[in-house]
Amino acid sequence: MAQLILKPGKERSVMRRHPWIFAGSVATLTGRARGGDTVDVVSERGVVLGRAAFSPASQIRARMWSFDAETPIDHAFFKRTVAAAVARRTAHPMLAGQDGMRLIHGESDGLPGVIADRYRDTIVLQLTSAGADRWRDAIVAGLLQATGCANIYERSDSEVRTLEGLEPTVGVLAGREPDPDLAIEEHGVLLGVDAVSGHKTGFYLDQRENRRLTRDLARDRSVLNCFCYTGGFSLQALAGGAREVLSIDSSAHALASAQRNVERNPQLDAARATWWEADVFAALRELRTEGRRFDLIVLDPPKFAPSAAHAQRASRAYKDINLLGFRLLNPGGILMSYSCSGGIGQELFQTILSGAASDAGRDAQIIHRLSAAPDHPIGLAFPEGEYLKGLVCQVV
Repeated sequence: MAQLILKPGKERSVMRRHPWIFAGSVATLTGRARGGDTVDVVSERGVVLGRAAFSPASQIRARMWSFDAETPIDHAFFKRTVAAAVARRTAHPMLAGQDGMRLIHGESDGLPGVIADRYRDTIVLQLTSAGADRWRDAIVAGLLQATGCANIYERSDSEVRTLEGLEPTVGVLAGREPDPDLAIEEHGVLLGVDAVSGHKTGFYLDQRENRRLTRDLARDRSVLNCFCYTGGFSLQALAGGAREVLSIDSSAHALASAQRNVERNPQLDAARATWWEADVFAALRELRTEGRRFDLIVLDPPKFAPSAAHAQRASRAYKDINLLGFRLLNPGGILMSYSCSGGIGQELFQTILSGAASDAGRDAQIIHRLSAAPDHPIGLAFPEGEYLKGLVCQVV
């Protein structure tokens, strides 16, 4: 087996069980390895630290499969690791009875570059690393055995694959193509899942508990939902008894899907919902000019900072949108603000919101901090990545 020899001192992060090895940490590769092949990771003193997937095209030159030098990386390894991830979700009481659930969350489950989301009887699989791509068949076999689901659909069309030298890959891996009318029930509300052409794997499961919190806070409030996508927050606000809900998104297709979601839920008062196709930044400024005010505002934008290199520019965008949000709140109003940007950590995000509140002339208190959903764990040794950050603030 080929060996990836590290530079002096670069073994420390591996010994702390960080799963990424950057190109700058590598001294040399002995032997031959192609993208996705398994290599031994070796310190400059010759100590084998574990086994990893090699990725010559990426700045993340290797991703650790195992920190045990003796562990074979084979079909049995993926069968065990997939089964363990699924078992963790199955055993968690907060996930009991969920129609939609993340089964595998990449590095946090010991499977770098692997995302698997289950929607009823369909699993949508996303493979974003060379190693995950190399072991596709083993991962699929492990999922079929561990879940009993009949259908697996691949959505490996994320731009991050280009950094690994990989082409986009989509299509049926097992069973049949996802039902175009596929929907899951979440806190009593039916929500459609576009597994074939929707964002990510077709839905944002990581916001499940925040949508429930919106429902709990919405009673008799006027609600503004920005970047509403297919209306998950909006429908939960309606279910919670919101007086009115204005939802804004720049995608006509997403808004059409949101309105279909309303039709799926005849128990909701559709007359209280208004859908507005617009650029959110421009729409917020227009609402301010009109003197509009709201009791509850949800800001859930797409990622502004895919990496730390984009953090400065993204910080300005987050500052701008939260400043506008604070200015549109009634006294006592609540701002629910989220970020999925890998380049914006929780501490920086809080600093941005603090500055936005100050510039808006509003005194605000944090009343809720987002914690990781039980099916979206964050590894202690691996805080990086596009995990969700969020704060709920109330102006006083």
